[in-house]
Order: sequence, then structure tokens, then C-alpha cells
Amino acid sequence: MTSSTFIILSAAVFLGAFVSGLAGFAFSAVAGALLLHVLPPTEAVPLMMACSVAVQATNLWALRDSIAWKESLTLVIGGVLGAPLAIWLLQIADARILKEGFGALIAIYAAYMLLRPSLTHLNRMTRNRNVMIGFGGGLVGGLTAMPGALPTIWCDLNGVPKAQQRGLVQPFIAVMQIFSLVLMLSRQQLSPNIVSEFAYSLPALAAGVCLGIFAFRNVQDATFRRTILVLLLFSGVALIV
Repeated sequence: MTSSTFIILSAAVFLGAFVSGLAGFAFSAVAGALLLHVLPPTEAVPLMMACSVAVQATNLWALRDSIAWKESLTLVIGGVLGAPLAIWLLQIADARILKEGFGALIAIYAAYMLLRPSLTHLNRMTRNRNVMIGFGGGLVGGLTAMPGALPTIWCDLNGVPKAQQRGLVQPFIAVMQIFSLVLMLSRQQLSPNIVSEFAYSLPALAAGVCLGIFAFRNVQDATFRRTILVLLLFSGVALIV
């Protein structure tokens, strides 16, 4: 690995880990903007998944007092059912159109909510609806590597406070990322360079996620919500361009 590649790798992982530590998602959207310029997709995508799993594990430990395992189970059940459908769709449909379509939807939603922040909350979160949202999250995650986007929007629509939102969505994202990695391992789709690249990225990953979690604990709910919407907007645009 050249020194320039190492610097870009470290910068990408640090920024992605910081954002994910702060918001709970969007590691791939942020890190991928840099990593995909220096690594082929066959290496960048599984590397981002591995780093994201490490970030999610750190988030789960750091926020363990607010993690709602029982409530998140409904999202996880739906997500595990939705992910295999995404794999099937990738084989028969145009992945680019699916990604761009979803990117446009979340970008429009985020932009609208940033302009109309006083919209009345739905307050309609139930177990059955959470299973459906989890199913959609697993489906979208398999197509875009962003399983947390749909559950995050669902929490925002229902006015869920930041700590409760992280406690609900964080386990879901972790399970979906691990599930995706297992599927890739089962198909022997991982590059042999992943282990060394992951090792090189660990210092930047640790620094980024620790700073992100510190920022999360010190940010107000209103600021946290605006941050989430900005990241959703950025993620949506990143899927389109």
C-alpha cells in the first residue's frame, strides 16, 4: 500500500467512523466517497462493511444503557427477511436504477424536513409496523449498503428522542451488516487484501468513533435531528451521483 493510499484510507475511515459514532449510521456513505477512488469496489465495499461492524460494536458497547434489544428485535426480524430479497433483486433488476430511486426519495424527504421542521409527528410506532420498516431496511440495505436509513426516517417521523432512536436502530444496523458479511463470505466474494487494509484502518477507526460518540453525548436533540437530516440528504445525493 502506497503512502497516499494509506492517507486517503485513514481519512475516509476516520470521517466515516466519526459520523457513524455521532449519528449511528452513514459510515459507508461518508467513507465510500473517498475509498471508492483508491480501492476497487470488490475491496472497498467489504472493507466498509467490516469497519462499519466494528463501529457498530463500539456504539453498542458505549451506548449499552440505552440499547433497546427487545424493541429492536422487530426491526431485525423484518430486516433478515428483506435482505435475501435484495440479493434476488440485484440479480434480475438494474441495481443503479434502484439505488438512484431510493437516493432521490431520501434526499427529497431530508430536504423537505429541513425546510419544514415543525411537521406533526405520526406517533404510530407499533411492532407490526416496525417489522415492515425492518423489512424495508433490510431490502434497502442489501441494495445500497445503508440499512439504517429507513428505520432512521421512521424514528424521525415518530419524533423519537435521540437516545431512544439510537437504542432502537443501532442493533438493527449491526445485525444487518454482519448478515451481509456472512452472505459475502458464504459466496467467497472477499478479497485477500481486506485483512491488511482493515488492520491499517484500525487507528483512524478508533479515533473517529470515540470522537463521534463523545459528540453524540453532548449534542442537543434538536441539533441531533438536524444532523441526521443533513446526513440523510448527503447519503441520498451520494447514491444518485
